[in-house]
Amino acid sequence: MALLLVACTPKSPADPQAPQEPSVLNVMTHDSFDITAELMTRFETDNNVKVNIIKGGDTGSALNRLILTSTTGAQEADVFYGLDNTFLSRALENDIFEPYNAPALAKIDARFKLDPKNGALPVDYGDVCINYDKAWFADKGLDLPDSLEALIDPAYKGLLAVENPSTSSPGLAFMMATIAHFGEEGWLDWWQQLKANEVAITSDWETAYYTNFSGSSGKGPQPMVVSYASSPAAELIYAEVELEESPTASIVADDACWRQIEFAGILKGTKQRAMAEKFIDFLLSKDFQEDVPMQMFVFPVLPEAQLPEGFVKGSQIPEKPASLDPALIAEKRDAWVEQWVELMLGN
Repeated sequence: MALLLVACTPKSPADPQAPQEPSVLNVMTHDSFDITAELMTRFETDNNVKVNIIKGGDTGSALNRLILTSTTGAQEADVFYGLDNTFLSRALENDIFEPYNAPALAKIDARFKLDPKNGALPVDYGDVCINYDKAWFADKGLDLPDSLEALIDPAYKGLLAVENPSTSSPGLAFMMATIAHFGEEGWLDWWQQLKANEVAITSDWETAYYTNFSGSSGKGPQPMVVSYASSPAAELIYAEVELEESPTASIVADDACWRQIEFAGILKGTKQRAMAEKFIDFLLSKDFQEDVPMQMFVFPVLPEAQLPEGFVKGSQIPEKPASLDPALIAEKRDAWVEQWVELMLGN
């Protein structure tokens, strides 16, 4: 009877053989983060974890939020995904990451690894360029601008939409491209002329692309917009009817695009260090790397990741994207943004 009672007694919660409740991993991302649901579910199931995605706005807004909470010791996330190379120096200056030498780093090209301490690990990349509406230019019989210089021609008056670099990461990336191309002595003069040519300015990419740009809605007033060189692939893949080619394309002239590299990192003070490492490994896994092109329309950094046919067909890769020394960006980024805002949005 005693043996029978023992056998029928429920296991206590402290019993090591009892099922364990899933842990929770908080991941801060920018608003554009997306992933195939089945892929995330598989990671959660395999690791007995619930991944709580916290969308923190644009990259700059999410980073500012993390820096603020880190100074109070009340960090709200364990991992940050979506930091890009225009904001990388700010994150490193504020020392918000714990280093992690992920095994997959050995396979990734050195040009993507910009943090020697491996606090910020590269996950994907894309090129910020000017996209254009093919049909609009064909209907008007207007030649495409073949350089940044050409955009100040009166023929293109009011035809370009850009994003505010103080609130938008594509806007900041494009501003950086103009500084790299025209130099510190000439970039503001070019923007002054672009302002006189009635460039349209929006606060974020979504507004610029889906409201201002004629190539996405067919109703916007601007046939050119600052976006990504992979955006035409999205237009091709998600078209309501099957198309032979994308209705949009990118201007990929030398120095007209900025290569944006996105990073992820384990945030300092996390109490989920082991699980955070697993999540970083997951972001650098072949499965996730092959998922990002169709979900976020960026390129994977893992060389062995295969790209979907439509993504390759619709995307363009500039031969010479603009670049700046990360140390120079760290030193002058905030001042450059202030100068841009004063010039373009001031009275």
